[in-house]
Formats: sequence, structure tokens, C-alpha cells
Amino acid sequence: MNPAMKLCILDNDVLDPAAAPIWGSYAAMFERLLRGVGFEGEVDVFSARHGQYPASFAPYEAVLLTGSRADAFSSEPWVVALQGHVSDLLAQQKKLIGVCFGHQLVAHCLGAKVARAAQGWGLGRTTYTWHEPGLFSDQPEQVSLLASHQDQVLALPTGARLLASNAHCPIAAYAIGQQVLCIQAHPEFEPEYSAFLLGKRRQAHGEALYQATLANLPGAHDGPRMARLMLTFMGAA
Repeated sequence: MNPAMKLCILDNDVLDPAAAPIWGSYAAMFERLLRGVGFEGEVDVFSARHGQYPASFAPYEAVLLTGSRADAFSSEPWVVALQGHVSDLLAQQKKLIGVCFGHQLVAHCLGAKVARAAQGWGLGRTTYTWHEPGLFSDQPEQVSLLASHQDQVLALPTGARLLASNAHCPIAAYAIGQQVLCIQAHPEFEPEYSAFLLGKRRQAHGEALYQATLANLPGAHDGPRMARLMLTFMGAA
């Protein structure tokens, strides 16, 4: 690994007060995930939700956009400001990694349609067909990740190639050359955090869906595999 590499994380949400003492932040989850698979570089975190950005993105090999409860197509001032920064980074050919809201926001900035999914929430452990198994040494045909989203990317951005899909989420991951890597589900989630989010919306989801999703959460998932792909994409592996 390259210890001189610098990663910028734009954190796009604030955890629930009951969750923050346990998991810290979405940026902290990502840093733990990436360190766990060998990342030795520097990580700088900025709260885009609070209007915080680096003076320059030039020192960073890549910028990672976390999830958020917000809509990527929102007109909230902080989301509009973030859209502007992401559009600039795309034009500058900066490497971008987007997850969930980040995945959607990059697509939105590239002119692809992002909206509420007619098929409803994507929840819990979710298995996707992986369309480029050669990206991994063990060449998997499927990957399983923890999901929590009600919006989706409805059309591939121009120039993007599809990496993952299933019936519920046809555009679950995509890439553009060696510049953009975006994933709808959450490599950084732990089953316990997924269970926490699920519990917050238990009444809205309904008891049957809640119980079925909860029962399917425990066990390993492919978050570390995705993290290693992120490192390869950044040039850190």
C-alpha cells in the first residue's frame, strides 16, 4: 500500500444521536473498512452537509462521497452546493467513489435520471449479479451487500458501464473508465447498524418486511471485497 496517498471523504449526513457513540459517522465507518483491508494513506474528512470542503481537492488522489438521508436531486442548499463541487471534480477528471446517495448524486450530476424507486425500499442483505468478475482475483459472479435506500439511479450515465444489478435495483453499481466508481449498497455498513436503521423505520416498513429483513442480516458480506476494489481503483493497492 502507498502510505503517501491521500483520500478526501465528503460526509453527507450526521448519524442519529443513539448511533453516533457506537459508529461515529459514515466517514468513520468507511475509514475503518478501508484500514481493515490495508489502506495506509491519509484520510481527511469534511462535512458537506455543513458546508465544509477542502481549500483545494488537488492533494487528493480520490474523493469519496458517503450516503445520506437526503435526495441526490434535492434543492436543499447544501445538496446544490455539493452538486456543484461534484460537477467540477468530474470536469477535472478527479477520481470519485460514490456510495448510495453518493452513487446517485454522481449520476445526477452526469445528467442521468435519479428518483424514488417505484418498487420501494431496498433493504438489508441484498445479492447482486456482478458483471465484471475479472475486477476481483476470485472472479465472483455475485456480491452481497447491505442496502438501505428508497431512491435509485434509473438510467446509466453516458459513458458508464454497468457493474452490478438485480431485479429490484437494475443499476446497483457502475464505473466510468478509471475515474468514477459508484455503488448503491453500503460496503461500510455492519449488520448491527443496518438493524438499527431498520428499527427506526419499523412501523413504516411493516412488521413482516421488518422481521424478514432483520433475520437475513447476520453474517459476513462483501463490504471488504468492495473496499479492496476501491483501493485498486484509487491506485492504493
